[in-house]
Amino acid sequence: MIEQWQGNEEPQDNSFPEEWIASVVQARNAGREHIIEGLSLVDIEGGTPVSLLELVSTAPVSFLGERHVQMFGSQLGVLVKALDSAERLTIQVHPDRQTAKALFQSAFGKTEAWYILGGREIDGEEPYILYGFKQGMTREKWEKLFWDQDIAGMIDSLNKLKVEPGQVFLVEGGMPHAIGSGCFLLEIQEPTDFTIRVERATPGGRVIPDFMCHQGIGFERMFDCFHYDAYSREEVAERFRLEPKLLHESKGFIERSLISYEDTRYFALSSIEITTSCVVGQQGSFSALVVATGGGNLVWDGGSMEVKQGDQIFLPAGVEELRCERTTGEKLQLLRCFPPQASLVTNHE
Repeated sequence: MIEQWQGNEEPQDNSFPEEWIASVVQARNAGREHIIEGLSLVDIEGGTPVSLLELVSTAPVSFLGERHVQMFGSQLGVLVKALDSAERLTIQVHPDRQTAKALFQSAFGKTEAWYILGGREIDGEEPYILYGFKQGMTREKWEKLFWDQDIAGMIDSLNKLKVEPGQVFLVEGGMPHAIGSGCFLLEIQEPTDFTIRVERATPGGRVIPDFMCHQGIGFERMFDCFHYDAYSREEVAERFRLEPKLLHESKGFIERSLISYEDTRYFALSSIEITTSCVVGQQGSFSALVVATGGGNLVWDGGSMEVKQGDQIFLPAGVEELRCERTTGEKLQLLRCFPPQASLVTNHE
């Protein structure tokens, strides 16, 4: 669905379900260490693409903002992905910040959130997620399920929820989960690639190397990454499915907060649905735009560009204002991704 979303006339499924957006983080893929994966490339007018990491490093303050650089240096503090699951992804967990510091010597954990863009039925099943332990789970039981490779038992230990376009789920570090088949979503997360997997093979039969299970910390310590709190399906929906909040509504556009800094201090996400036009302000920090639907023009002091569905745009802190104009029949929806403690200002024009 990523290829279809980006306008490929012959979209195909493959074994790479993710596209990393606004990433200065290298992926951790066992057996592919010789390939640099995960670093976003930036199209430069009149030149060859360069990595976002390389570009930002040339002028961190201009690209990221002075306050952000003081806090994080050249690190973005956030990573965005588009993800399409043709099969259920493996059951997994990501460390919270405290655990990531202790086990991986990392300042960042991997709390993440999903905005459901769409989905498709696969083998008669509608898009779904597995999320959070059911009542009765303990570390001892979970370890036994792993060593027995009782996949059916693992799946039955998690809550299963159907998902629909427009829904938002917050997945805090330590929360066991799996993205089911048929999910097409935008993921915003802390900027690491620490993924603990408890399945030794994918549902399609691809063997998962040991490193990709425990990420180098060993099979015993990988269970430190899980939080063993239990939830009912209703509690998951109430506590971790976020409700959009209206920020502004006018004839020109509607803006909603999908993930706020009240929900998590690690990142934020908003949706701007443009009927005619609007102006977004940066206020000294950067953001990333993803064109969810439609097409239009982006205009700033000294330049402009056309955008279409599937495009991804990095907005440097130095771009103080950006005018967004709808130019197609379909509504122009922009998803705006923010780093920790970034500012958000949108004005009607």
